[in-house]
Amino acid sequence: MGQQPGDLSQDALATAVDAARRALIERGGGYEVVHTSPGLEIGVYVLVAPEPDRQQPHDEDEVYVVLEGSGVLEVEDTATPLGEGMALFVPAGAEHRFTAYENLSLLVVFNG
Repeated sequence: MGQQPGDLSQDALATAVDAARRALIERGGGYEVVHTSPGLEIGVYVLVAPEPDRQQPHDEDEVYVVLEGSGVLEVEDTATPLGEGMALFVPAGAEHRFTAYENLSLLVVFNG
């Protein structure tokens, strides 16, 4: 479903993010790319309890924006409570994990 560089209008991106979020919720969670272009990937990550967050450290810096829900982001030894609208930065290579959520939908932006 990834958008191509010329397709990244505000409406197209908002529509793609919402469609991906809804589809992932129906499937019980997961990750879906909604846009790729040179040096950029935007995706939607949905976590539904009791399924744990199994991600591993990434080679790129990441920004997470909470679209819906709440939880905690643990980065190395720091735990940060999350709420809708919050944006969080995770540096490349950092151990990180989302915990204490029931339903958590995130926009993910990184250098793809």
